[in-house]
Amino acid sequence: MNTSAQPVTETQASAGSPILAFLRTVFVRAGVLPFFLVAALIIFTLASTQFLSVQNLTNVARQSVYLILVSLGQMLVLITGGFDLSVGTAIALTSVVSATAMVAASGMFPDAVWLVIALGLAAGFGSALLIGTLNSIGIAGFSVSPFIMTLGVQSVGAGIALFITGGVPVSGLPYEFGEFFGFGRIVGVPVPVLVALLAIAAMWILMNGTRTGAQIYAVGGNIKAAHLSGINTRRTLFTAYVVCALLASLAGILLTARVESGETNLGGTIALESIAACVIAGVSLRGGIGRVESVVLGAFFIVLVQNGMNIMQIGSYMQMVLLGSLLVLAVVIDQLRYRMLVGNR
Repeated sequence: MNTSAQPVTETQASAGSPILAFLRTVFVRAGVLPFFLVAALIIFTLASTQFLSVQNLTNVARQSVYLILVSLGQMLVLITGGFDLSVGTAIALTSVVSATAMVAASGMFPDAVWLVIALGLAAGFGSALLIGTLNSIGIAGFSVSPFIMTLGVQSVGAGIALFITGGVPVSGLPYEFGEFFGFGRIVGVPVPVLVALLAIAAMWILMNGTRTGAQIYAVGGNIKAAHLSGINTRRTLFTAYVVCALLASLAGILLTARVESGETNLGGTIALESIAACVIAGVSLRGGIGRVESVVLGAFFIVLVQNGMNIMQIGSYMQMVLLGSLLVLAVVIDQLRYRMLVGNR
């Protein structure tokens, strides 16, 4: 009787099976997103033949623009080792402030439509800049926990948005605003899609071709080592949170143009969705790891799942349950991936 059998380790098992070794390599390098994406495509294609139609996928791509913009900003702060719960408030406050400013400016400059729109955009971006600055001062200046700081700012911003409007949508925006930013096209490409493409390109250059991008990765990898190596960690954190708020504000402008009114309920669940998109795309909650192209695909995946659930006629409440469960599962799997990454070093 042979009693010398040893347990087969994971590495040995993977080495003995090319398929498992390949899947393990994909998982370590790309995270859980490719597996989730394949599973979603199979499930929803079986549920409806219309799911993989060009028209439906084009619709998903168009709807994912807003989440992509917010997720790109969320990726920045996640790479620094924090996160931002106030992105939804940045969207709502931008919507309300820009709409209110445009309505007020319309009375003063009735014949200068684009001046009115420019003033509204400036007011909206200014409100988001204030949110990003408050987050930065608390987190970078006073070392407040990102959870507490962004949660507090989220509450303050939501209260201000409701105070300004009384909970009533702000209507009477210039027709040209919605026509261009919400439904306009340039060379056949919808303006929101074009804005998202420009933001993706700018973010890719920032993270892969500039010193600021390298410093953001360094701060997230080890903030003490980054400080000792001469990196201004406070300025780096300030940049990350301000850019995050401005990207959320850009999404808020496009959403406002889409609905043609200033709404306090825009971006209600987008904080959760953006974090889920980033984590599923392989952005580590410990900081220092994340890629722009993966986050874009992660945001597309979240919208794709929501689209599939709508096709399957799953109610909005159950969709929240499933989305939250997906986030928890992604975090657990991220822990496993981190252990495998550490084990490979």
